[in-house]
Amino acid sequence: MAKALQGCSWTMLLLLLLAVQELCVWAVHTAVEGPGLTPPGEPALLAGRVKRGWVWNQFFVVEEYTGTEPLYVGKIHSDSDEGDGSIKYTISGEGAGTIFLIDEITGDIHATERLDREQKTFYTLRAQARDRQTDQLLEPESEFIIKVQDINDSEPRFLEGPYIGSVAELSPVGTSVMQVMASDADDPTYGSSARVVYSVLEGEQHFTVDSKTGVIRTAVADLDRETQDRYEVVIRATDMAGQLGGLSGSTTVTIVVTDVNDNPPRFPQKMYQFSVVETAPVGTAIGRVKAEDSDVGENTDMTYQVKDEEGMEMFRVTTDSDTQEAVIMVQKPLDYESKKVHTVVVEALNKFVDPRFVDLGTFRDQTIVRVSVLDVDEPPEFRPPSNLMEVQEDAHIGSVVGVVTALDPDTANHPVRYAIDRSTDAERIFDIDANTGAIVTGKVLDRETAGWHNITVLAMEADNHSQVSRASLRIRILDVNDNPPELATPYEAAVCEDAKPGQLIQTISVVDRDEPQGGHHFYFTLAPEATNNHHFSLLDIQDNTAAVHTQRMGFNRQEQDVYLLPILVVDSGPPALSSTGTLTIRVCGCDSDGAIQSCNSTAYIVAARLSPGALIALLVCVLILVVLVLLILTLKRHHKSHLTAEDDEDMRDNVIKYNDEGGGEQDTQAYDMSALRSLYDFSEIKGGDGGGGPGEGGPSRNPASQLHSLPQWVQSPDLDFSVFRDYICRKVQQADEDLSVPPYDSFQTYAFEGSDSPVPSLSSINTWSSGSEQDFSYLGGWGPRFRQLAALYAGRRGEEDSEES
Repeated sequence: MAKALQGCSWTMLLLLLLAVQELCVWAVHTAVEGPGLTPPGEPALLAGRVKRGWVWNQFFVVEEYTGTEPLYVGKIHSDSDEGDGSIKYTISGEGAGTIFLIDEITGDIHATERLDREQKTFYTLRAQARDRQTDQLLEPESEFIIKVQDINDSEPRFLEGPYIGSVAELSPVGTSVMQVMASDADDPTYGSSARVVYSVLEGEQHFTVDSKTGVIRTAVADLDRETQDRYEVVIRATDMAGQLGGLSGSTTVTIVVTDVNDNPPRFPQKMYQFSVVETAPVGTAIGRVKAEDSDVGENTDMTYQVKDEEGMEMFRVTTDSDTQEAVIMVQKPLDYESKKVHTVVVEALNKFVDPRFVDLGTFRDQTIVRVSVLDVDEPPEFRPPSNLMEVQEDAHIGSVVGVVTALDPDTANHPVRYAIDRSTDAERIFDIDANTGAIVTGKVLDRETAGWHNITVLAMEADNHSQVSRASLRIRILDVNDNPPELATPYEAAVCEDAKPGQLIQTISVVDRDEPQGGHHFYFTLAPEATNNHHFSLLDIQDNTAAVHTQRMGFNRQEQDVYLLPILVVDSGPPALSSTGTLTIRVCGCDSDGAIQSCNSTAYIVAARLSPGALIALLVCVLILVVLVLLILTLKRHHKSHLTAEDDEDMRDNVIKYNDEGGGEQDTQAYDMSALRSLYDFSEIKGGDGGGGPGEGGPSRNPASQLHSLPQWVQSPDLDFSVFRDYICRKVQQADEDLSVPPYDSFQTYAFEGSDSPVPSLSSINTWSSGSEQDFSYLGGWGPRFRQLAALYAGRRGEEDSEES
């Protein structure tokens, strides 16, 4: 079988050339391969040269067909078809039966729907030729493709818009700003439908665009942000390589011109005027000035400074970082009387200077600020400002200490009045003349009481007391010799009975409340009343101390145990003052080494040997002992009363007898067993003088030695007393471990009546059965306290034996 082209659509003139091109390609292909070649992938039907049964071609269908009739696509034909209608043609695959329909007799294929290559570029189908009668395949099923032929029906689109770019002002020509890109949905491999070129519709005076790449560049070098800070540029993209008939799309690109520091700061005025009162404190803000800068951002940051020396001395300038203003402040106190007007030169300069624009000029500017000082009514000023005065302590009342002077600094020069702030001189030791400012003494002075006085002097205008100045004044009281010297302490010395002549007994020093400028110098000598003294001598050491020595051999306490030695002390004046002090010397007994053993005065010895700290410690110890004794007595009394209360409840000598018989183990209502158990609860026994047995009423000799285990009850082998045995053993163990509890002199018997027991009672004391196997002979070994109980049970045992016999 061989291929054959059956027909194509001549509805559009533009597709005619395309069809001719495809026809030429097919003709060349047929001429080279011949009609007997097998389609690719299809095995040969017969060996050798085989004639193909299909006649067809690769089909094309134009997109966006708008006709009213179905669009003819092509024909499939078998060379076995003789035109009698015996062969039925069918197709299957993509769009078969919906988009593409086939004539079963002729094999013509038509497209019934409008196709869009941008949605689907080709359709793959399968063709069959069957016998109409038998429905058997006459030819093997073969696959073919229907391609959708592209037309230029999609315009270029800018999918990434809107576009926003930026470029620095004053950038050179050709500076790249940004790139835009448009896409075309048409087939880029067929024709020029998808070939896009770019152009500028609006803004071509300042910007250009590369027609192939879409890169936008500056077209001028004088872009000025201060003139225009943004541009709206319209870029157009056209397909068909810009040829006539091509489709186009456009987008708007916003280009922002960024700032550079190309403008220096400029003051709007060349002179500013401010005023300030002369009393304004240092640091007061006088005013603000600001230099304008057309730039933005950090390019407007600037600093200010004072350029002239005069202004630099009296004023300073700081920069407000938030407002970029210059704040002019007072740096030194102002004085209207000295200078009424000050001129300050303020300079503004940019912080960041771009070196590329240095040739545009200096990036700084200056202005003049005139500051007028306003006169105010100021308080008086003290002159000179010295604040120290001196006066002798023996100055009479009304003596002049010194004079303070204050003047009104104003031009009017009002008279000044003076006063003393009495909060600093509450005792009114000093007074001041209101007109002259002379300070005089108001009371007698005493340097030893107060050597310095600090007072505050007030100066005010005579006709305006609200204008007040204050000055602190220190007055030093100069010393005069008005206090005699005195012994430093009431000296007491001791001398041994066997003392030798010339032995040092005591060194004497003195004190003087005065403070002479040349320092102290004292003179020592024996008082006139001690001229007949032959026992001791006084030596002036010339360093404001004196030494007392013995003058004879040995002393006798029996004859005289105390010597009083008067000593005269004189200072250096002027005038020279003196006083007499007494040295007490006691005669004491000493050992061979000269250590004092005893003196006649016991108080002296005690005072010498016991310090105040030792006495306090001794008293504290005695007090602690007294408290301990009282605490012990209280505890004993409390313990004794507690034992007495327990003795009142002691029931050791009571015999409790129960004559009623209960109903057995199940009867819990006949009588209260807790009364019996409470008598032998060892946990409640705290202690005491355990009472004697029935035969003895005295206390036990040694509680610890009288602790014995309770007797074990001899029981019948057929009775189960394990419950009571465990209980008794536990109580015995508790009593043995508690050494503070003395034993009870009591006899305790526990019995347990089992089921069907012939014993009528739980009490062992009331058991008179002749068949009892209890043996109480061991009670004789319990000591004299249980002697009477042993005799009682031994007699009962003898009666039982006699009855049995």
